[in-house]
Amino acid sequence: MSEAPKPPVVDVAVAALDIGGTKTAAAIVTRDGEVVDQITVPTPGRAGATAIIDTAADLVGRLRARATGTRIRALGVGSAGVIDHRTGRVLSATDALAGWAGTDLSGRLRALLDLPVSAINDVHAHALGEARHGVAVGHQTMLFIAVGTGIGASFVVDGTVLTGAHSVAGHAGHQPSPYAGQLPCTCGGRGHLEAIASGPALTEEYVRRTGQPVGDLRTVAARAADGDATAREVVLLGGAAVGSAVGGLVNMLDPAVVVIGGGVAGLGDTWWQALRGAVRRETLPSLDDVPVLASTLGSDAPLLGAAALAWEGTA
Repeated sequence: MSEAPKPPVVDVAVAALDIGGTKTAAAIVTRDGEVVDQITVPTPGRAGATAIIDTAADLVGRLRARATGTRIRALGVGSAGVIDHRTGRVLSATDALAGWAGTDLSGRLRALLDLPVSAINDVHAHALGEARHGVAVGHQTMLFIAVGTGIGASFVVDGTVLTGAHSVAGHAGHQPSPYAGQLPCTCGGRGHLEAIASGPALTEEYVRRTGQPVGDLRTVAARAADGDATAREVVLLGGAAVGSAVGGLVNMLDPAVVVIGGGVAGLGDTWWQALRGAVRRETLPSLDDVPVLASTLGSDAPLLGAAALAWEGTA
């Protein structure tokens, strides 16, 4: 558990939650996007929806108790899973969060905390944070890609996330990729981008090529940095696969800027060079100058995006 020092006093703020498969973070955020207090704890993902909700509500309650003199007007939530942006209900989720699918996320938090609650998917929240307070500030449209355990995307227009008619927009990892062959994907399909370019997929690719078991992608990255040719090839493969997909999305959406985040984006210059090179090979000539930037807000991004959503609900 990490906990900030006693927060400064502000008159009015909102609360924000980032509920992920491994950790849950809560924050108090001003209208200007200043995080004045924050707590992070492990998500009890295997314990079921009630435990996850209770943990999240407890964090917000603790922050409200610490925020003496501050009126908390609303709560914004970015959560793993497909979240109905109209109702705040979890439409579907992976087994990282047991029993999460079908949970009335907004309704249950509203009942526990007596606050207005707005909820969206965590990747959309991350994108909204970058659009409102991060590297994409000032751009009318932004394509955000998160590359980590899975691969997700979000398209932001005039500061608003496009969630799609069924709240499912953004599943960039489940588009076909020429780099994936017929590799099985976590969704049950084959040959998808996530099957070759996510963190676990790159680790598995290294094991397939070498026959050497490794703990995780950090080991592969370290070996690549130490001169392991196979590890370097795998890192290059991951960057090129993501870049190829991004190039296709740029051709379709014509964003003002592309922002890349997630744990895999921390693989370093080799991965980024492969990604940017593949983007340029795929994009139409008139789109060669679309910038491809690294996310700058880190773990604060989904909290800031969730807070922005909460502030909208108070207007």
